Amino acid sequence: MHMQTVDTLIIGGGLSGIYAAYLLCQRDKPLVVLEARGRLGGRILSPEHQGFFSDLGPSWYWPSIHHKMSHLIQAMGLHGYRQFEEGLGRFQDQTGTVRTIRSYPMEPPSWRLSGGMMGLITKLCEKIPENIIRLNHPVCRIEKLPTGALVGVGDLEKEPRTRFIANKVILAMPTRLAAATILFEPELSYELTQAMLTIGTWMAGQAKFCALYEEPFWRQSGLSGEGFSELGPLGEIHDGSNNSRGPYGLTGFVGVPAVQRNDRQLVTEAILCQLAILYGKPAAQPVAFFYQDWARERFTATQFDQRPMYEHPLYHPPAGQTSFWNGAVHLAGTETADRHGGYLEGALSTAERAVMEITGNSNR
Repeated sequence: MHMQTVDTLIIGGGLSGIYAAYLLCQRDKPLVVLEARGRLGGRILSPEHQGFFSDLGPSWYWPSIHHKMSHLIQAMGLHGYRQFEEGLGRFQDQTGTVRTIRSYPMEPPSWRLSGGMMGLITKLCEKIPENIIRLNHPVCRIEKLPTGALVGVGDLEKEPRTRFIANKVILAMPTRLAAATILFEPELSYELTQAMLTIGTWMAGQAKFCALYEEPFWRQSGLSGEGFSELGPLGEIHDGSNNSRGPYGLTGFVGVPAVQRNDRQLVTEAILCQLAILYGKPAAQPVAFFYQDWARERFTATQFDQRPMYEHPLYHPPAGQTSFWNGAVHLAGTETADRHGGYLEGALSTAERAVMEITGNSNR
């Protein structure tokens, strides 16, 4: 078994973990990032087609209120563009009847990132030494030491295949996932454990699709691409196109519960059928189709996340704590944010908070 000693260990390679690593690298702090998956990004997932990246995780930010996101996008040399919302919307009631409605522009205006949200992860990683990040390293246990913590990687049922001794740990993952999949020794307090389990993981019960086309036929018919359905399988649809050029896309959320999404092929066929009903026959013939069911992702969702959330929760640090074990373990991740929780902005603010707590320095 391999043992390694490190000053700071970051658990989770989503936006909060990678941003925390970037901030620590800016300060020349030694660290290691452990990511359970074989890829970085966490819930950020942006598959590519003809140079365009569709977002199957978070796809929007709001420059007027998400100042950290706006600043970071600018600092990384990236660019955003307004969500396309010009034209009329479509609405399908419970009987299947479809009618054209006036569009409901988002307020404040939402923006997409050129190159997809994964572009932000890629740019941050350019500033992080490659040997710092370890993929396929799922953490199964964290043990308190007199100073710092011992972190085990591998399967909970087996001996950890790798261990790390760290002075500080940043737990940059959904608190519910951490509480449900990591063995803490000694056990965390009942109050903290329950608080961590109670905080629902944003998007964990959702499935999202993106269908790409060579022509924006819905725009040519005076439609914005915005659509809502009480019948399903889709509940909410938006224009998910490239910025002012092809490919053009329709994207949105599957409205049926996770337990009814077992057969991916059936779900795909039902989505394309519904798109054709809402936007015309061309919608059933995309040049590319992407689908992601987050409830099936064991490194995102737990058994408690199978029911999708229909309202955005009010997130906050669990039991009011941003760290435990006398400051050995610090919580990050958007679900622990006291403002903008569940959004990418919340992921950035919690990374800044954790780094500030560890280094004692303000990040501004």
